[in-house]
Amino acid sequence: MSASQVPAGADPKIKEMITSLDDDKIDMVAATSVLQQQATDIRTQRVNWQSYFQSQMISQEDHKFIVAFDVPDSAAREELLRTDRNQCARTFLNLLGHVSKDQTLQYILVLIDDMLQEDRSRVEIFHEYANKSRESVWGPFLNLLNRQDGFITNMTARIIAKIACWAQTPMERSDLHFYLTWLKDQLKMQYDALEEAQIHAKSFGGEQPTETYTEVSFSIDEQRPSNYQLTNNEYIQSVARCLQMMLRIDEYRFAFVSVDGISTLLSVLSGRVNFQVQYQLIFCLWVLTFNPLLAEKMNKFNVIPILADILSDSVKEKVTRIILAVFRNLIEKPEDGQVSKEHCIAMVQCKVLKHLTILEQRKYDDEDVTGDVEFLTEKLQSSVQDLSSFDEYATEVKSGRLEWSPVHKSKFWRENAQRLNEKNYELLRILIHLLETSKDPLVLSVASFDIGEYVRHYPRGKHVIEQLGGKQLVMQLLAHEDPNVRYEALLAVQKLMVHNWEYLGRQLEKEQSGDSKTTTAPISGKA
Repeated sequence: MSASQVPAGADPKIKEMITSLDDDKIDMVAATSVLQQQATDIRTQRVNWQSYFQSQMISQEDHKFIVAFDVPDSAAREELLRTDRNQCARTFLNLLGHVSKDQTLQYILVLIDDMLQEDRSRVEIFHEYANKSRESVWGPFLNLLNRQDGFITNMTARIIAKIACWAQTPMERSDLHFYLTWLKDQLKMQYDALEEAQIHAKSFGGEQPTETYTEVSFSIDEQRPSNYQLTNNEYIQSVARCLQMMLRIDEYRFAFVSVDGISTLLSVLSGRVNFQVQYQLIFCLWVLTFNPLLAEKMNKFNVIPILADILSDSVKEKVTRIILAVFRNLIEKPEDGQVSKEHCIAMVQCKVLKHLTILEQRKYDDEDVTGDVEFLTEKLQSSVQDLSSFDEYATEVKSGRLEWSPVHKSKFWRENAQRLNEKNYELLRILIHLLETSKDPLVLSVASFDIGEYVRHYPRGKHVIEQLGGKQLVMQLLAHEDPNVRYEALLAVQKLMVHNWEYLGRQLEKEQSGDSKTTTAPISGKA
């Protein structure tokens, strides 16, 4: 997709980035992928179309067209498509629907993909035919996503993305939902397969690299086994590439969010993936943030802490550049200034400002990187000056990364305990959720302490925590394996058991006052 082909209404910044990262350049990366390696091999394995015709597996019209089309001469193909566009779509869709042999299907898909890559306007051939015949352009392709062969499913996904993005007619909602769900599931499945392979390698005392490829090529005379399957994450870049294309279009972005796509992207990014996959998936997040509504909601998925971790470890300029671009959008794009402020605070909380200081010392080939570093530094430094202790606390809780920072002091709770009731107990609910889901002993310890301090400094705190289900979770932590967690949970339970802190305080004062009088009163009695 060139800048001129970006959908109307797309942000100018996207056009700039697409210009600098033109599809041809991105396809140079794809050219080294397993999908393209296989496609190169498949092109050499010509199909005997005559045998299909003689066995009456294809019609005479389809045979005539495919024989004329399947030639090395691009000019001849161009002329054929100019004079017989309708037959082109009919033949290819018929072949996809009636051919069952994997090797032949692979060859047909490569022919279609090459045809579209030569001229992107050819995607309209399929839409024109579908309109005339009143058939779905998507059905034959979506059906192939259920095949077992990895090349067939991923090359089909690639073709669907091109038709969905390059055509004037957008993909219908139900078909779009099915396709995006398939991409999301494939991303997770292939990542899980990689994780399993790494665990398996470690169990044998070996260390397997994060990027695992099985490079297999077949000569012209060799037959690719019908049950041949690639393993691990060979196709993960191809799946990510499809998402990079789809999410440039605004209406497709909301559909992706509706199938829980953002959570999947961040789940994969939280694990160990190579820098190319990191770049591709963060690119997906970047284009999503051009929509103001999505930019406002993005950090609810913890995108800032996850990207901040990647930024601190990144050694590749392209990964650094795309993360900074996401951070800039998270500040610039939201229409609600308060959300932008919260994003700034979250970045400060995640040590982004500290890392920006390091990045300022480096020289970059891309001027955008320098500009983004300067922009973010200015915005984050400004937010630090305006930062209240409660803002800092709220950001820390929302990040899910609790630590013994200065806000976890008695003075803070005396002044701010009641503020945890705001927005329908939003922060309390997050704390309780962390008690239930976190595996980090530090997070559990701090969350337990905060629950106890809330109860101690807010008169109805005990009742609120019980209603939200926090009391039971704190009590369960009394049996936690970590001694610090057990200690903080015990203190919190003790605070929960006291009914009235003010009454207790007065009683303690009376007792202390009584002790004082006893010690100072004159002792009467006989000598």
